[in-house]
Amino acid sequence: MIGGSYRVAVTGIGVVTPLGIGKDAFWTNVIAERIAVDRLDRFDTTGYRSQCAAQIDDFHPGDFLSERRQRWTDRFSQFAVAAARLAIEDAGYPAHGENAEVGVYLGSALGGLAYADAQHDVFRERGLEGVKPLLAISVFGGASTCNVSIEFGLTGPTVANGNSCASGAVAIGDAFRAIARGDIRAALAGGVEAPLSPLIFGAFTVIRAMSARNADPEHASRPFDRDRDGFVMAEGSGVLFLERLDDALARGAHVYGEIVGYGLTNDAHHMSAPRPDGSINAAAMRRALREAGIEPADVDLINAHGSGTPLGDRGEALAIGAVFAGHPVPVTASKGQHGHALGASGAWEAALSLLTFAHQIVPKTVNHVEDDPDCAIAVTRAPLALAPQVILSNSAGFGGINAALVFRRYE
Repeated sequence: MIGGSYRVAVTGIGVVTPLGIGKDAFWTNVIAERIAVDRLDRFDTTGYRSQCAAQIDDFHPGDFLSERRQRWTDRFSQFAVAAARLAIEDAGYPAHGENAEVGVYLGSALGGLAYADAQHDVFRERGLEGVKPLLAISVFGGASTCNVSIEFGLTGPTVANGNSCASGAVAIGDAFRAIARGDIRAALAGGVEAPLSPLIFGAFTVIRAMSARNADPEHASRPFDRDRDGFVMAEGSGVLFLERLDDALARGAHVYGEIVGYGLTNDAHHMSAPRPDGSINAAAMRRALREAGIEPADVDLINAHGSGTPLGDRGEALAIGAVFAGHPVPVTASKGQHGHALGASGAWEAALSLLTFAHQIVPKTVNHVEDDPDCAIAVTRAPLALAPQVILSNSAGFGGINAALVFRRYE
Protein backbone atom coordinates (compact mmCIF):
# COMPACT_ATOMS: atom_id res chain seq x y z
CA MET A 1 0.00 0.00 0.00
CA ILE A 2 1.13 3.55 -0.80
CA GLY A 3 -0.38 6.54 0.97
CA GLY A 4 -3.06 4.36 2.50
CA SER A 5 -4.31 3.00 -0.84
CA TYR A 6 -3.56 0.12 -3.15
CA ARG A 7 -1.80 0.71 -6.46
CA VAL A 8 -4.00 -0.27 -9.40
CA ALA A 9 -2.65 -1.98 -12.51
CA VAL A 10 -4.26 -2.69 -15.87
CA THR A 11 -3.46 -6.24 -16.95
CA GLY A 12 -6.08 -6.96 -19.60
CA ILE A 13 -7.51 -5.12 -22.61
CA GLY A 14 -10.59 -6.23 -24.53
CA VAL A 15 -12.11 -4.23 -27.38
CA VAL A 16 -14.81 -4.72 -30.01
CA THR A 17 -14.45 -1.87 -32.50
CA PRO A 18 -15.15 -0.98 -36.13
CA LEU A 19 -11.37 -1.09 -36.63
CA GLY A 20 -11.07 -4.64 -35.38
CA ILE A 21 -11.94 -7.03 -32.59
CA GLY A 22 -9.22 -7.56 -30.00
CA LYS A 23 -6.44 -5.22 -28.95
CA ASP A 24 -3.94 -6.35 -31.59
CA ALA A 25 -6.26 -5.77 -34.56
CA PHE A 26 -7.39 -2.47 -33.07
CA TRP A 27 -3.87 -1.15 -32.54
CA THR A 28 -2.61 -2.39 -35.90
CA ASN A 29 -5.40 -0.63 -37.79
CA VAL A 30 -5.03 2.59 -35.78
CA ILE A 31 -1.32 2.72 -36.60
CA ALA A 32 -2.06 1.81 -40.25
CA GLU A 33 -4.36 4.87 -40.32
CA ARG A 34 -7.30 2.80 -41.52
CA ILE A 35 -10.68 4.55 -41.39
CA ALA A 36 -13.80 2.54 -40.52
CA VAL A 37 -16.36 5.27 -41.26
CA ASP A 38 -18.66 4.69 -44.24
CA ARG A 39 -22.24 5.19 -45.38
CA LEU A 40 -24.55 3.55 -42.88
CA ASP A 41 -26.31 0.54 -44.40
CA ARG A 42 -27.82 -1.05 -41.27
CA PHE A 43 -31.13 0.62 -42.19
CA ASP A 44 -32.51 3.11 -44.71
CA THR A 45 -31.26 6.64 -43.98
CA THR A 46 -33.19 8.38 -46.73
CA GLY A 47 -34.21 11.81 -45.44
CA TYR A 48 -31.62 11.82 -42.64
CA ARG A 49 -29.29 14.83 -42.54
CA SER A 50 -26.43 12.57 -41.39
CA GLN A 51 -25.90 9.20 -43.09
CA CYS A 52 -22.40 8.10 -42.02
CA ALA A 53 -21.41 5.76 -39.22
CA ALA A 54 -18.70 3.38 -38.07
CA GLN A 55 -20.47 0.04 -37.83
CA ILE A 56 -19.09 -3.39 -36.97
CA ASP A 57 -19.79 -5.96 -39.65
CA ASP A 58 -17.56 -8.83 -38.50
CA PHE A 59 -18.91 -9.40 -34.99
CA HIS A 60 -20.20 -12.94 -34.43
CA PRO A 61 -21.79 -13.47 -31.00
CA GLY A 62 -21.12 -17.20 -31.22
CA ASP A 63 -17.40 -16.49 -30.93
CA PHE A 64 -18.00 -15.29 -27.37
CA LEU A 65 -21.29 -16.69 -26.05
CA SER A 66 -23.03 -20.05 -26.00
CA GLU A 67 -26.09 -20.52 -28.20
CA ARG A 68 -28.36 -20.37 -25.16
CA ARG A 69 -26.79 -17.14 -23.89
CA GLN A 70 -27.10 -15.61 -27.34
CA ARG A 71 -30.85 -16.15 -27.21
CA TRP A 72 -31.06 -14.19 -23.95
CA THR A 73 -28.88 -11.22 -24.87
CA ASP A 74 -29.16 -8.38 -27.36
CA ARG A 75 -26.30 -6.76 -29.29
CA PHE A 76 -25.63 -4.33 -26.43
CA SER A 77 -25.01 -7.06 -23.85
CA GLN A 78 -23.24 -9.28 -26.39
CA PHE A 79 -20.71 -6.50 -27.04
CA ALA A 80 -20.15 -6.18 -23.29
CA VAL A 81 -19.61 -9.92 -22.74
CA ALA A 82 -17.29 -10.15 -25.75
CA ALA A 83 -15.01 -7.32 -24.60
CA ALA A 84 -15.02 -8.65 -21.04
CA ARG A 85 -14.01 -12.12 -22.24
CA LEU A 86 -11.17 -10.66 -24.29
CA ALA A 87 -9.98 -8.63 -21.28
CA ILE A 88 -10.08 -11.63 -18.93
CA GLU A 89 -8.20 -13.80 -21.42
CA ASP A 90 -5.63 -11.08 -22.04
CA ALA A 91 -5.11 -10.67 -18.29
CA GLY A 92 -4.73 -14.41 -17.81
CA TYR A 93 -7.16 -14.16 -14.92
CA PRO A 94 -7.70 -17.65 -13.45
CA ALA A 95 -11.03 -19.22 -14.33
CA HIS A 96 -11.77 -19.88 -10.65
CA GLY A 97 -10.20 -16.82 -9.09
CA GLU A 98 -11.55 -14.88 -6.13
CA ASN A 99 -14.74 -14.00 -7.98
CA ALA A 100 -16.42 -12.39 -4.96
CA GLU A 101 -13.60 -9.83 -5.03
CA VAL A 102 -14.09 -8.90 -8.70
CA GLY A 103 -16.46 -6.09 -9.66
CA VAL A 104 -17.99 -5.10 -13.00
CA TYR A 105 -18.20 -1.39 -13.85
CA LEU A 106 -19.57 -0.46 -17.27
CA GLY A 107 -20.88 2.76 -18.75
CA SER A 108 -23.28 3.38 -21.61
CA ALA A 109 -25.06 6.46 -22.89
CA LEU A 110 -28.04 4.57 -24.29
CA GLY A 111 -28.01 1.01 -22.98
CA GLY A 112 -30.37 -1.31 -24.85
CA LEU A 113 -32.51 1.40 -26.46
CA ALA A 114 -31.70 0.31 -30.01
CA TYR A 115 -33.15 -3.13 -29.28
CA ALA A 116 -36.22 -1.45 -27.80
CA ASP A 117 -36.52 0.59 -30.99
CA ALA A 118 -36.56 -2.60 -33.08
CA GLN A 119 -39.03 -4.33 -30.77
CA HIS A 120 -41.33 -1.31 -30.87
CA ASP A 121 -41.66 -1.85 -34.62
CA VAL A 122 -42.58 -5.48 -33.94
CA PHE A 123 -45.16 -4.34 -31.38
CA ARG A 124 -46.78 -1.96 -33.86
CA GLU A 125 -46.91 -4.60 -36.57
CA ARG A 126 -47.81 -7.75 -34.62
CA GLY A 127 -48.97 -6.65 -31.21
CA LEU A 128 -47.69 -7.66 -27.81
CA GLU A 129 -47.60 -11.34 -28.75
CA GLY A 130 -44.77 -10.65 -31.17
CA VAL A 131 -42.52 -8.90 -28.64
CA LYS A 132 -39.66 -11.02 -27.31
CA PRO A 133 -39.53 -11.58 -23.54
CA LEU A 134 -35.89 -10.58 -23.78
CA LEU A 135 -36.97 -6.94 -24.17
CA ALA A 136 -37.81 -6.45 -20.49
CA ILE A 137 -34.33 -7.47 -19.35
CA SER A 138 -32.38 -5.76 -22.13
CA VAL A 139 -33.28 -2.09 -22.17
CA PHE A 140 -31.74 -0.98 -18.89
CA GLY A 141 -28.09 0.04 -18.71
CA GLY A 142 -27.38 -2.53 -16.01
CA ALA A 143 -28.09 -5.36 -18.43
CA SER A 144 -24.46 -5.13 -19.54
CA THR A 145 -22.91 -5.49 -16.09
CA CYS A 146 -25.36 -8.20 -15.03
CA ASN A 147 -24.80 -10.29 -18.15
CA VAL A 148 -21.04 -10.03 -17.72
CA SER A 149 -21.33 -11.05 -14.07
CA ILE A 150 -23.53 -14.03 -14.97
CA GLU A 151 -21.29 -15.11 -17.84
CA PHE A 152 -18.16 -15.22 -15.70
CA GLY A 153 -19.62 -15.93 -12.25
CA LEU A 154 -18.41 -12.64 -10.77
CA THR A 155 -20.24 -11.92 -7.53
CA GLY A 156 -18.60 -8.63 -6.59
CA PRO A 157 -20.30 -5.26 -7.05
CA THR A 158 -21.84 -4.41 -10.42
CA VAL A 159 -22.20 -0.74 -11.29
CA ALA A 160 -23.68 0.61 -14.52
CA ASN A 161 -23.60 4.33 -15.20
CA GLY A 162 -25.32 6.38 -17.90
CA ASN A 163 -22.99 9.38 -17.94
CA SER A 164 -23.35 9.94 -21.68
CA CYS A 165 -20.17 9.97 -23.75
CA ALA A 166 -17.98 10.08 -20.63
CA SER A 167 -19.49 6.94 -19.14
CA GLY A 168 -16.73 4.51 -20.16
CA ALA A 169 -14.08 6.70 -18.55
CA VAL A 170 -16.30 7.18 -15.48
CA ALA A 171 -16.65 3.39 -15.11
CA ILE A 172 -12.88 2.94 -15.25
CA GLY A 173 -12.38 5.74 -12.76
CA ASP A 174 -14.95 4.35 -10.34
CA ALA A 175 -13.44 0.86 -10.55
CA PHE A 176 -9.97 2.31 -9.97
CA ARG A 177 -11.18 4.03 -6.81
CA ALA A 178 -12.92 0.89 -5.52
CA ILE A 179 -9.75 -1.17 -5.90
CA ALA A 180 -7.53 1.57 -4.48
CA ARG A 181 -9.76 1.80 -1.40
CA GLY A 182 -9.60 -1.93 -0.87
CA ASP A 183 -13.30 -2.54 -1.54
CA ILE A 184 -12.43 -5.19 -4.14
CA ARG A 185 -9.27 -6.77 -5.51
CA ALA A 186 -10.06 -6.52 -9.25
CA ALA A 187 -12.63 -5.28 -11.75
CA LEU A 188 -13.75 -5.36 -15.33
CA ALA A 189 -14.33 -1.75 -16.33
CA GLY A 190 -15.16 0.14 -19.49
CA GLY A 191 -18.00 1.08 -21.81
CA VAL A 192 -20.39 -0.40 -24.35
CA GLU A 193 -22.70 1.07 -26.96
CA ALA A 194 -25.02 -0.35 -29.63
CA PRO A 195 -26.84 2.77 -30.85
CA LEU A 196 -27.34 2.15 -34.57
CA SER A 197 -31.10 2.01 -34.98
CA PRO A 198 -33.37 4.32 -37.00
CA LEU A 199 -34.83 6.21 -34.03
CA ILE A 200 -31.68 6.47 -31.91
CA PHE A 201 -29.48 7.50 -34.82
CA GLY A 202 -32.21 9.82 -36.03
CA ALA A 203 -32.48 11.53 -32.65
CA PHE A 204 -28.88 12.70 -32.92
CA THR A 205 -29.49 13.72 -36.53
CA VAL A 206 -32.40 15.91 -35.45
CA ILE A 207 -30.21 17.94 -33.08
CA ARG A 208 -27.57 18.33 -35.83
CA ALA A 209 -24.81 16.93 -33.65
CA MET A 210 -23.40 14.61 -36.33
CA SER A 211 -21.41 15.25 -39.48
CA ALA A 212 -23.33 15.77 -42.71
CA ARG A 213 -20.33 14.98 -44.91
CA ASN A 214 -22.31 12.14 -46.50
CA ALA A 215 -20.60 12.27 -49.89
CA ASP A 216 -17.19 11.81 -48.29
CA PRO A 217 -17.71 9.55 -45.25
CA GLU A 218 -14.04 8.63 -44.92
CA HIS A 219 -13.25 12.23 -44.02
CA ALA A 220 -16.41 12.98 -42.02
CA SER A 221 -14.93 12.67 -38.52
CA ARG A 222 -12.30 15.41 -38.14
CA PRO A 223 -10.95 15.94 -34.61
CA PHE A 224 -9.87 19.56 -33.98
CA ASP A 225 -9.84 20.24 -37.73
CA ARG A 226 -10.90 23.65 -39.00
CA ASP A 227 -13.58 22.08 -41.22
CA ARG A 228 -15.14 19.71 -38.68
CA ASP A 229 -18.94 19.66 -38.68
CA GLY A 230 -19.97 17.06 -36.11
CA PHE A 231 -19.24 13.60 -34.77
CA VAL A 232 -19.77 10.26 -36.49
CA MET A 233 -21.69 7.66 -34.49
CA ALA A 234 -20.12 4.26 -33.89
CA GLU A 235 -20.86 1.05 -32.00
CA GLY A 236 -18.78 -1.34 -29.93
CA SER A 237 -17.29 -1.97 -26.51
CA GLY A 238 -14.08 -1.66 -24.55
CA VAL A 239 -13.24 -3.30 -21.23
CA LEU A 240 -10.08 -3.22 -19.11
CA PHE A 241 -9.13 -5.71 -16.41
CA LEU A 242 -7.93 -3.78 -13.35
CA GLU A 243 -6.39 -5.32 -10.26
CA ARG A 244 -4.16 -4.53 -7.31
CA LEU A 245 -0.62 -4.17 -8.54
CA ASP A 246 0.63 -6.53 -5.82
CA ASP A 247 -1.78 -9.23 -7.01
CA ALA A 248 -0.74 -8.76 -10.62
CA LEU A 249 2.94 -9.09 -9.77
CA ALA A 250 2.32 -12.10 -7.52
CA ARG A 251 0.71 -14.05 -10.34
CA GLY A 252 3.19 -12.88 -12.97
CA ALA A 253 0.70 -10.91 -15.03
CA HIS A 254 1.77 -8.46 -17.72
CA VAL A 255 1.16 -4.89 -16.56
CA TYR A 256 0.19 -2.41 -19.28
CA GLY A 257 0.36 0.48 -16.86
CA GLU A 258 -1.07 1.90 -13.66
CA ILE A 259 -4.11 4.09 -13.18
CA VAL A 260 -3.03 6.82 -10.80
CA GLY A 261 -5.62 9.59 -11.06
CA TYR A 262 -9.27 10.26 -11.90
CA GLY A 263 -11.19 13.53 -12.13
CA LEU A 264 -14.92 14.07 -12.66
CA THR A 265 -16.84 17.34 -13.05
CA ASN A 266 -19.98 18.76 -14.60
CA ASP A 267 -20.14 21.99 -16.58
CA ALA A 268 -23.57 22.82 -15.07
CA HIS A 269 -24.17 24.81 -18.24
CA HIS A 270 -26.21 23.13 -21.00
CA MET A 271 -27.48 19.66 -21.95
CA SER A 272 -25.97 19.56 -25.43
CA ALA A 273 -23.21 22.20 -25.47
CA PRO A 274 -20.06 22.43 -23.37
CA ARG A 275 -19.18 25.41 -21.22
CA PRO A 276 -17.60 27.75 -23.80
CA ASP A 277 -14.46 28.54 -21.82
CA GLY A 278 -13.63 24.88 -21.06
CA SER A 279 -12.95 25.78 -17.43
CA ILE A 280 -14.81 22.86 -15.85
CA ASN A 281 -13.31 20.34 -18.26
CA ALA A 282 -9.97 21.76 -17.17
CA ALA A 283 -11.01 21.24 -13.54
CA ALA A 284 -11.55 17.51 -14.20
CA MET A 285 -8.03 17.20 -15.61
CA ARG A 286 -6.59 19.08 -12.65
CA ARG A 287 -8.42 16.81 -10.20
CA ALA A 288 -7.01 13.73 -11.91
CA LEU A 289 -3.48 15.13 -11.87
CA ARG A 290 -3.79 16.17 -8.24
CA GLU A 291 -4.87 12.69 -7.18
CA ALA A 292 -1.98 11.23 -9.18
CA GLY A 293 0.49 13.64 -7.57
CA ILE A 294 1.66 14.65 -11.05
CA GLU A 295 2.35 18.14 -12.34
CA PRO A 296 1.13 19.19 -15.82
CA ALA A 297 4.77 19.56 -16.90
CA ASP A 298 5.27 15.83 -16.26
CA VAL A 299 2.50 14.69 -18.64
CA ASP A 300 3.97 13.33 -21.87
CA LEU A 301 0.81 12.83 -23.94
CA ILE A 302 -2.89 13.70 -23.96
CA ASN A 303 -5.38 11.31 -25.51
CA ALA A 304 -8.18 13.75 -26.24
CA HIS A 305 -11.92 13.27 -26.53
CA GLY A 306 -11.73 15.02 -29.91
CA SER A 307 -15.28 14.30 -31.05
CA GLY A 308 -15.10 16.54 -34.12
CA THR A 309 -17.95 18.81 -33.06
CA PRO A 310 -17.33 22.54 -33.52
CA LEU A 311 -18.12 23.52 -29.93
CA GLY A 312 -16.84 20.39 -28.21
CA ASP A 313 -13.39 20.47 -29.74
CA ARG A 314 -13.02 24.17 -29.10
CA GLY A 315 -13.97 23.81 -25.42
CA GLU A 316 -11.63 20.86 -24.95
CA ALA A 317 -8.75 22.70 -26.61
CA LEU A 318 -9.29 25.66 -24.30
CA ALA A 319 -9.30 23.30 -21.31
CA ILE A 320 -6.06 21.66 -22.40
CA GLY A 321 -4.50 25.05 -23.01
CA ALA A 322 -5.49 26.23 -19.54
CA VAL A 323 -4.13 23.17 -17.71
CA PHE A 324 -0.92 22.86 -19.72
CA ALA A 325 -0.15 26.52 -20.30
CA GLY A 326 3.58 26.90 -20.77
CA HIS A 327 3.98 23.13 -21.15
CA PRO A 328 2.84 22.18 -24.67
CA VAL A 329 1.97 18.47 -24.72
CA PRO A 330 1.34 16.33 -27.82
CA VAL A 331 -2.37 15.63 -28.31
CA THR A 332 -3.72 12.60 -30.16
CA ALA A 333 -7.35 11.87 -31.03
CA SER A 334 -8.52 8.70 -32.76
CA LYS A 335 -12.21 9.31 -33.55
CA GLY A 336 -11.34 10.23 -37.12
CA GLN A 337 -10.75 6.51 -37.61
CA HIS A 338 -13.27 4.67 -35.45
CA GLY A 339 -15.97 7.27 -34.96
CA HIS A 340 -17.64 8.08 -31.66
CA ALA A 341 -19.15 5.11 -29.84
CA LEU A 342 -20.55 7.35 -27.11
CA GLY A 343 -20.09 5.45 -23.83
CA ALA A 344 -17.52 3.05 -25.27
CA SER A 345 -15.20 5.74 -26.64
CA GLY A 346 -13.50 6.58 -23.35
CA ALA A 347 -12.65 2.91 -22.89
CA TRP A 348 -11.19 2.66 -26.41
CA GLU A 349 -9.07 5.72 -25.78
CA ALA A 350 -7.90 4.38 -22.43
CA ALA A 351 -6.90 1.18 -24.22
CA LEU A 352 -4.98 3.15 -26.84
CA SER A 353 -3.20 5.10 -24.09
CA LEU A 354 -2.04 1.87 -22.47
CA LEU A 355 -1.01 0.36 -25.81
CA THR A 356 1.04 3.48 -26.48
CA PHE A 357 3.13 2.61 -23.41
CA ALA A 358 3.75 -0.83 -24.89
CA HIS A 359 4.55 0.20 -28.46
CA GLN A 360 6.17 3.59 -27.81
CA ILE A 361 4.52 5.25 -30.77
CA VAL A 362 1.79 7.89 -30.74
CA PRO A 363 -0.82 7.53 -33.49
CA LYS A 364 -1.42 10.30 -35.97
CA THR A 365 -4.68 12.21 -35.57
CA VAL A 366 -6.30 11.09 -38.82
CA ASN A 367 -8.39 13.70 -40.69
CA HIS A 368 -6.80 16.59 -38.81
CA VAL A 369 -5.70 18.49 -41.90
CA GLU A 370 -6.10 22.20 -41.23
CA ASP A 371 -5.39 23.69 -37.81
CA ASP A 372 -8.19 25.72 -36.26
CA PRO A 373 -7.05 28.96 -34.57
CA ASP A 374 -9.70 28.24 -31.91
CA CYS A 375 -8.00 24.91 -31.12
CA ALA A 376 -4.44 26.01 -30.42
CA ILE A 377 -3.04 22.70 -29.17
CA ALA A 378 -0.29 20.41 -30.47
CA VAL A 379 -2.40 17.86 -32.37
CA THR A 380 -0.31 15.05 -33.87
CA ARG A 381 -0.07 15.44 -37.65
CA ALA A 382 2.06 12.30 -38.07
CA PRO A 383 2.98 9.25 -35.95
CA LEU A 384 5.27 10.26 -33.14
CA ALA A 385 8.03 8.07 -31.72
CA LEU A 386 7.68 8.55 -27.98
CA ALA A 387 8.22 6.53 -24.81
CA PRO A 388 5.73 8.29 -22.52
CA GLN A 389 5.80 7.87 -18.77
CA VAL A 390 2.47 9.63 -18.10
CA ILE A 391 -0.62 9.87 -20.31
CA LEU A 392 -3.83 11.78 -19.58
CA SER A 393 -6.99 10.54 -21.31
CA ASN A 394 -9.85 13.05 -21.45
CA SER A 395 -13.54 12.36 -22.05
CA ALA A 396 -16.63 14.54 -22.19
CA GLY A 397 -20.32 14.07 -22.84
CA PHE A 398 -23.77 15.54 -23.18
CA GLY A 399 -25.06 17.06 -19.97
CA GLY A 400 -21.70 18.70 -19.36
CA ILE A 401 -19.98 15.62 -17.93
CA ASN A 402 -16.15 15.65 -17.96
CA ALA A 403 -13.93 12.74 -16.94
CA ALA A 404 -10.14 12.50 -16.97
CA LEU A 405 -7.91 9.50 -16.30
CA VAL A 406 -4.16 9.54 -15.66
CA PHE A 407 -2.10 6.49 -16.59
CA ARG A 408 1.52 5.91 -15.59
CA ARG A 409 3.93 3.53 -17.23
CA TYR A 410 4.98 0.64 -15.01
CA GLU A 411 8.59 -0.48 -15.03
